[in-house]
Amino acid sequence: MILLGTLVNAAAIIVGSLVGRLLSGIPDTIRQTVMQGIGLAVVLLGLKMSFETQNILLLIFSIVLGSIVGEVMGIEKGLNQVGQWLENKLGGSKQGSIATGFVTATLVYCIGAMAVLGAMDSGLRQNHDILYTKAMLDGFSAIIFTSTLGIGVLFSAVPVLFYQGVIALLSTQIYGLVSKEMLDAMLVELTAVGGLMIIAIGINILELRKINVANMLPALVIAAVGVPLIDWLTALLATK
Repeated sequence: MILLGTLVNAAAIIVGSLVGRLLSGIPDTIRQTVMQGIGLAVVLLGLKMSFETQNILLLIFSIVLGSIVGEVMGIEKGLNQVGQWLENKLGGSKQGSIATGFVTATLVYCIGAMAVLGAMDSGLRQNHDILYTKAMLDGFSAIIFTSTLGIGVLFSAVPVLFYQGVIALLSTQIYGLVSKEMLDAMLVELTAVGGLMIIAIGINILELRKINVANMLPALVIAAVGVPLIDWLTALLATK
């Protein structure tokens, strides 16, 4: 079953969020310190991912152009509107904005190599080991996120299900479009760009500065497409 890993991942987020809801009585001082620790860990993860780039100019170009496209599309605004709609339906949250929990968790769970690689492995080989591992990590982090950011984290399971499900289904045809070597190179740059976005999420969690991370999401597509485009241009110039 191609979508089994994705379904398990979404279920783990839901279960973790429900457990985290039971821990909502954590004192504010402890919650604040925990969130600062999470923010630092997220920044470290982002740095590790971004250092994998093999083309720093492509990374910069992808972030800049992707941010422009995302701002025009209003992706961050759209995600916040969904979060606000949920908040209105559920009557708010004692621990803070449902919208904040929904947007933050959605970005953390969807941006990263494990989400892409795991979904692709599910689609290509029906091997769900990566997504099972991600499910365990996401489930535990959902406990912490929900206990600090509120029940909005639970609803991030929906975009995770859609995002990883679409990748899994589309990946069944991917080797007909690109070679394995090209795919590996694309994933390296996609991971690096995602790393920069993860750093931005960490900065948001630490409340150092508000960064519209969701508006940078098109950068992932630009980075992935940029790799074969650069390869094609390099080969074209070499023949001249």
